Amino acid sequence: MVRAFLAALALVLGASAASAHPHVWVTATSELLYAADGSVTGVRHAWTFDDMFATYALQGLETKQKGVYTREELAPLAQTNAESLKEYAYFTFLKADGKKQKLEDPVDYYLEYKDTKLTLHFTLPLKTPVKTSKLSVDVYDPSYVIDFQMAEKDPVKLVS
Repeated sequence: MVRAFLAALALVLGASAASAHPHVWVTATSELLYAADGSVTGVRHAWTFDDMFATYALQGLETKQKGVYTREELAPLAQTNAESLKEYAYFTFLKADGKKQKLEDPVDYYLEYKDTKLTLHFTLPLKTPVKTSKLSVDVYDPSYVIDFQMAEKDPVKLVS
């Protein structure tokens, strides 16, 4: 009985806490959009999904040519993606001079399939454009289900 108790105790003490792990991997690029007066007006993302997610997302999608997906054929999926991201704040968090900034719903969204890669492009306008001396933009999933990595080449650009 003592051995059984010690074995059970060893199992309990040796167990580690469960932790979240990614199910989707995204390589991201972002562009910070500026108006002529220097105010920040939004952020434009391009998120390239991992092969497994891309295969899953495209499963059952009817196309005119096998393995080729046009922007028009991908439009319903792009709309679903854009609308679904709202509940997660688009995984995009902006602060200007330390104050959180509100984002509008995405515009100019579309999916692109090229060289076996599926990329979601979309623009998030700021609710109110802002002039700032300090801007922080975070792109992440607080639940760790999606792993965001910035692209190695040109991860962030300033536009206009």
